Amino acid sequence: MDDMPKNNNVTWFDGYVSRDDREKLHGHRGAVIWFTGLSASGKSTIAHLVEKELHRRDCSTYVFDGDNVRHGLCSDLTFRREDREENIRRIGEMVKLFVDAGVIVFTAFISPYRQDRRKVRALLKDGQFLEVYVECSSEVCATRDQKGIYAKAKAGIIKEFTGISAPYEVPENPDLIIRSYKEDASEAAKRVIKLIEESKLV
Repeated sequence: MDDMPKNNNVTWFDGYVSRDDREKLHGHRGAVIWFTGLSASGKSTIAHLVEKELHRRDCSTYVFDGDNVRHGLCSDLTFRREDREENIRRIGEMVKLFVDAGVIVFTAFISPYRQDRRKVRALLKDGQFLEVYVECSSEVCATRDQKGIYAKAKAGIIKEFTGISAPYEVPENPDLIIRSYKEDASEAAKRVIKLIEESKLV
């Protein structure tokens, strides 16, 4: 990282294959489509639908899901604000490597704080980060919740739950807004594909 002490004997090595070389091999540009929104808003469903379509087009893709990442890379973190920030910091650095590999990455994380999302965007070059806000109220999300986490949050069993006992900061200038409370996931996925095409990633 840029703020890493200069006396720790760690030096970045670029290697002999560039990002441009990798993108030529893949036939598309590397980028991250960053889905943000409340739990059960539809982020993961839409992300996987978009990935499926791009995979059908022979694109190199990967979806990072919030729960999956917390099983491994971030299993040591809680849901306190400082740990949420560290969670997104780690994800941002990981995503940056995938983009450098020429892969189209989809992330489905609540990522509730604007500052954290801005930090990830700052890691990447212009056009490599597309923010998609999946808008849906906590009331509607709770009706979709198959894991019962909203009920536990409202009962106080789960602490610091985004949308109930912890804040969610709505994106100020997202590249796309999906209103999943009235928009079908398949149609939403088509809109994301259109955004990707208009951004000349594929």
